Amino acid sequence: MKRSRIGLGLAGTAVCAVACALLWPHARDAAAILAAQDDPAELADIQLNSALRNNKAVVEQKIEAALAANDADLAGSFVELAREKNIALTDDLSGRVSEAVVEENSSLHFARRFATGLVTGNADDVASMSGTVAGDLFVFGDIRDVVREGKHLAMGEDTDRLVLGLAIAGLAVTAATYVSIGGVAPVRAGLTLVKDARKVGRLGEGLTEWAGRSARGMVDAPMLQNAVASGSVMRPGQTVSAIRAAFHAEKAGALVRLAKDVGRIGEKAGARGALDTLRIAESPKDVARAARLAESKGGQTRAIMKVLGRGALLLAAGAFDLTLWVFGALLALFGLLSSIKSTTERLTMSWLLRKKARRLQMAAAAQPAVAVVGLPD
Repeated sequence: MKRSRIGLGLAGTAVCAVACALLWPHARDAAAILAAQDDPAELADIQLNSALRNNKAVVEQKIEAALAANDADLAGSFVELAREKNIALTDDLSGRVSEAVVEENSSLHFARRFATGLVTGNADDVASMSGTVAGDLFVFGDIRDVVREGKHLAMGEDTDRLVLGLAIAGLAVTAATYVSIGGVAPVRAGLTLVKDARKVGRLGEGLTEWAGRSARGMVDAPMLQNAVASGSVMRPGQTVSAIRAAFHAEKAGALVRLAKDVGRIGEKAGARGALDTLRIAESPKDVARAARLAESKGGQTRAIMKVLGRGALLLAAGAFDLTLWVFGALLALFGLLSSIKSTTERLTMSWLLRKKARRLQMAAAAQPAVAVVGLPD
């Protein structure tokens, strides 16, 4: 058998082996991601491990950036993540994070932020979130928002119908909270967070469009205008009754489900974790996945979303692209096995031919000797 054919087989084997070696890491990660696409926690772990494997220094960099932005909560989240992933941090950096967390949780800071949340209705941390929830639980915050947006509606001015719908839904949920003695408090907190995210422009565009469609039709505009015209923050009982009459509770189910998921995130990952989610989420499904992630990862959730972005909630790459990696690796493996088989067959055939040739040569060499031996003296 020609040596060129064996050489081609060996070359094909080498090329396929190199292709397998190059494609295997990508195919392995792609297969793991595809298998975990319905489990947000496992999906985030796989993608995070890949990101940290390429650059472990990213954790320290993110902690420094969080401290520079006076976001002790995010810095603490990264410390938890580093501990979970066995990433060593310097004593100086860990100490600075601890000091920042203590300062952020101090009584004076908490009281000041609580008051800000109570009065303005805007929240960006635990303290101000507590203030906004307290204001909404005492219906002050929701009445304030309904009266403000209702007046805009009555005067033909630009009206944020989403804030209006959330505030009215909040009034109904607040009543349920009192009746159930706090049983639906996470929903109440979730509505407040969504409303605050909308006010400060931290509600994702896709989620804003969806929530706007959901809020449309929840309010009887003429009835609300009359309620606002005759209502006042100083007469909450009368105002709330008039506002509720203009509210179609049966159309608020989607927003309430969204609020419930946001409340679950707030319980496990904090108010800022919930606000981060609302900023990157494009639909209620994203928020629901984030809630499952927060329930599994707790305080690490903010750090995970900071590193992965929306990739923490769903496939960062398309399933088709991931499948191509797996298919490419399988194709290279098939080529490798085929090349090994072909080369083995050619080597075996070559060896058999050489062996047969040697036997023929030996037989030919022995033939004259036999003839000589057979002649008479």
